[in-house]
Amino acid sequence: MFDSNTIKLFGTLETPFYYYDMGLLRKTLEMYTTELKKYGFHAHYALKANANERILKMMLEYGLGADCVSGNEVSLALEKGFDPGNVVFAGVGKSDKEIKTALAGGIFSFNCESIPEIQIIDQIAGSMGKKASVSLRINPDVDAHTHKYITTGKSQNKFGISHWMFDDIIKVMRQSKNVEFAGLHFHVGSQITDLKVFEMLSLRVNEIVRSFTDKGMYVNNINLGGGLGIDYNDPDSNPIPDFEQYFRIIDKNLVREPGQRIHFEPGRAVIAQCGSLISRVLYVKIGKGRKFVILDAGMNDLIRPALYQASHKLQNLTSKGRMLKYDVVGPVCESSDSFGKNILLPSTGRGDLFAIRSAGAYGQVMAMRYNQRDLAPEIYSE
Repeated sequence: MFDSNTIKLFGTLETPFYYYDMGLLRKTLEMYTTELKKYGFHAHYALKANANERILKMMLEYGLGADCVSGNEVSLALEKGFDPGNVVFAGVGKSDKEIKTALAGGIFSFNCESIPEIQIIDQIAGSMGKKASVSLRINPDVDAHTHKYITTGKSQNKFGISHWMFDDIIKVMRQSKNVEFAGLHFHVGSQITDLKVFEMLSLRVNEIVRSFTDKGMYVNNINLGGGLGIDYNDPDSNPIPDFEQYFRIIDKNLVREPGQRIHFEPGRAVIAQCGSLISRVLYVKIGKGRKFVILDAGMNDLIRPALYQASHKLQNLTSKGRMLKYDVVGPVCESSDSFGKNILLPSTGRGDLFAIRSAGAYGQVMAMRYNQRDLAPEIYSE
């Protein structure tokens, strides 16, 4: 991913910073949208993965809508030029202020998760003289086989509407004068690498859609969310997920009626591999039976390893020495500020440049100023 000229450039810059390979992002989006068009599917980019202006501009260039999970994300999407008719607003806890923002913006759909939420949206829409388009987020009770913090489709999770609530929620929808039923929304988790999960999801969606249709609620839109995983271990060999197989599985297993629109909400799958966190070695510390590489990037810059025990590929970009094992850590005053243990790396010394790979999603967007540290800026390949 990094040629000698790029590494030379890195050496002139203050670290840490995020580097985005826009050529890879463009290639990824070309492959993704080609598969979308093949089946007539629609997609809304998940702003929570990465909301940088240059990134959003490219998502717009490739015709993606916006998937938002806060009022500020809705405002940002509209400000940056996303068509309101292609913006969806999800989230289990939408505030009154956020609901008003989305209604004023004329968005395509609220993805609603509970009876009280629908009732509040109905009241606020009525007070504003608006009609709210509502999709019901269903909890399909499908195990995504991923980390417990990013599993969202099991019956124990806080997300979505469970099957035993269907009759009650249909009754509320029919009683609500200021909401219109747009369809059903599903999302079972993130970083899903077992594609059989999407086969199971499609079959479960068929059952649920049929259940709503039998109750007189025709489903115009089916939103299958996102969740497709990437290869964190070998990003150079697998820089782009297998979109072809992913969409083929869904096309084969999902029953679609005439006029139904199928939606997706890609985030990590399209943006993660194009981003890397670039850092310098501050010190190499010899501990009891181990060596610590101490970087100038920490958990405040990339929290995924501390939060999810996530593993990112670590590369020493400047050393070609013999291979040794190191613990790679950051400077933050927390024991959880660690990027990897017993990592095999070329002999490493102060000043060496490191790349923490696959950091384009849930990296910079989740950064914070803990310990009053500066936020890492970004640079782009273009």
